Amino acid sequence: MSVGERSAADRLLAVLGAFDQEHPALSLTDISRRAGLSLTTAHRLAGALTAWGALERDAAGVYHVGLRLWEVAALAPRGLGLRQLALPYLEDLYEATHENVQLAVRDGTEVVYIEWLSGRSAVGVHIRVGARWPLHATGVGLALLAHAGPDLQEEYCAGPLAAFTPYTITDPGRLRRTLAEVRRSGVAVSERQVTEDALSVAAPVRGPGGDVVAAVSVVVPRAGAQVPALAPAVRLAARGISRALGWRPQ
Repeated sequence: MSVGERSAADRLLAVLGAFDQEHPALSLTDISRRAGLSLTTAHRLAGALTAWGALERDAAGVYHVGLRLWEVAALAPRGLGLRQLALPYLEDLYEATHENVQLAVRDGTEVVYIEWLSGRSAVGVHIRVGARWPLHATGVGLALLAHAGPDLQEEYCAGPLAAFTPYTITDPGRLRRTLAEVRRSGVAVSERQVTEDALSVAAPVRGPGGDVVAAVSVVVPRAGAQVPALAPAVRLAARGISRALGWRPQ
């Protein structure tokens, strides 16, 4: 679709879509370039979005995402509502481990983090609230992918699997075996897949109907990690969140 054929909604969304993790602050020229719009159109749309509150413009003329979008996003059932229900169980898991504790949901072929608790001495992780990662490279992602529909699993396994360390799963056969083990054991273990010093143990969170709607994990230093000791605590947190969401096991 050419620029001339793009609807007004498409152009507005293109302006908002110009912002991402690597580009949280943009000049008008940056917005124009990244959205594929003329400078005049970008200026008009950025002005309208700023007036509504979706964008904010600082004293230097640089645009940032506005708080009005946060207010709207808070209404998402898989966003703050899920986070608020899950937070007591995430805090219990943190108190039991004093390591990174994460809550995430699946969006297509990516995992999106909606909560993260971390102590000052916890192992470093490359995530923040709102961050996205490919499903196969993280514990929460593996837990979510293992319980996704078979068609999505096959499509994902057949596609290119990005590598972040020499230990990232990039072989489709190995990924399929890993997902089967996640379903069998009830937990996903991701070791050295994103950083070589970390290990993640994750478990699925179920909604009222029993479908997996999220995943919770703890990320610890790989050296000395005791998966058998971590797995029950992660399962307990996932089960608690699931019950808070209305899930009742048969």
